[in-house]
Amino acid sequence: MKLILLGAPGAGKGTVAKLLTKLDDSVQISTGDILRSAVAAGTELGKQAQSAMRAGDLVSDDLIMSIMEERLQEDDCKSGYLLDGFPRTIPQAEALKKLLDRMGEKLDAAVEIDVARDVILERLTTRRTCTGCGAIYNIKSNPTKIDGVCDKCGESVVQRDDENEKAISNRLNVYNDQTAPLVSFYKNEGLLLSINATSSDTVINIIKEKIN
Repeated sequence: MKLILLGAPGAGKGTVAKLLTKLDDSVQISTGDILRSAVAAGTELGKQAQSAMRAGDLVSDDLIMSIMEERLQEDDCKSGYLLDGFPRTIPQAEALKKLLDRMGEKLDAAVEIDVARDVILERLTTRRTCTGCGAIYNIKSNPTKIDGVCDKCGESVVQRDDENEKAISNRLNVYNDQTAPLVSFYKNEGLLLSINATSSDTVINIIKEKIN
């Protein structure tokens, strides 16, 4: 499967991606993943990215696309890949299209996970993260056994600074301004699969039905 996963923060892209990887050994890839991988590998492109990040600068689209080209040619991508949170802008989407054309590859779909704003706000404001191992909990749907203590490592479980209502509203506004136009882009490309569902299992079942 070769998919792009679109959706606002909290829509469930990461959860859906992890479930999809189990279906056909596709690999989940995000912008953060490819940057960290390139930096860790010590490639020339990775060194350039690391230099920009250390200086507090944004990594340019050209550099991200070069790193993405390297990443998509690695062996683990042969079974398929799930692009989680990438591309983020129309220029990145256009550059990705050209890259895949050069590689002789085609996307199966761009999947939009469409979740109502009030649902996302509730999801993220009730989410808690372990300060030790990074495990994710939810005080309503998946609470820790002991309040504020991670089930896995025993460290503190806290609400992240960017997951209060004000911060989340700002993240959603940024998404709508910068990333939501990708829905129209992929609709025009004939690749859009829009799914309005809050259950990850429902999303997975629809993708399997439509893609296969």
